[in-house]
Amino acid sequence: MSLVLDPAAQDLLFREARTANTFTDEPVTDEQVQAIYDLVKFGPTAFNQSPLRVVLVRSAEGRERLVQHMAEGNRPKTATAPLVAILAADNEFHEELPALLPHFPQAKDLFFAERPVRESAAGLNAALQAAYFIIGVRAAGLAAGPMTGYDAAGIQKEFLDDDHTPLMVINIGKPGEDAWFPRSPRLSYDEVIKTV
Repeated sequence: MSLVLDPAAQDLLFREARTANTFTDEPVTDEQVQAIYDLVKFGPTAFNQSPLRVVLVRSAEGRERLVQHMAEGNRPKTATAPLVAILAADNEFHEELPALLPHFPQAKDLFFAERPVRESAAGLNAALQAAYFIIGVRAAGLAAGPMTGYDAAGIQKEFLDDDHTPLMVINIGKPGEDAWFPRSPRLSYDEVIKTV
C-alpha cells in the first residue's frame, strides 16, 4: 500500500530534507513563522498539553548573547542564520489545561499537581512538538538546522526562566552554499519494526 501524501511532499518533508549548515541571507518573515505555527499547533500531545514555547532570536544583540552559549562548531551557523529559534518546554503548562482541555479541566490538578510529573510530561510532549516544528519549517520551503550542542544552563538563564527547559536551538532559513552533509545511513525496516 502506498502513502496518500504526494511523493513531492514526501521528499520535501522527509527524503530530501537535511539539517542545514549554511543559509542564504534571505530573511524569514514573521508571516512565515506564523504560518508554520498555525500548521504545527494541530499536532497531538498528551492531554493537549502543548508545552512547547519558542523564543525567536532576531536582533543582533540577542544573537550575540545566544552565540556565546553555543558549542564552538555551532557558533558560525547560529551567527549567520536568518532566524534562530530557541525551543523550550514549559514546566508550568498545566496552568493552560483548563482552556486547552475544556472537557476535562480537573486534569490540571488530578495529573499534574507535582512539578516532577510536569517536567517529565513537558519534556516528552515539547520534544514531540519540536519535531512537528521542524516538519513545519520544511513545509514552508525553508531549511532547519536543529542543534543540541550548547550550554543549556546558560541559555536558560539568558533567555528563559526556571519554569522553562531548553530543548534545542534551530537555525532557520533558505539553504546556502554547501548546506548539506552527505546523507547518513538509516536503519532498515527489519532492524526497527518487530511484530509479536
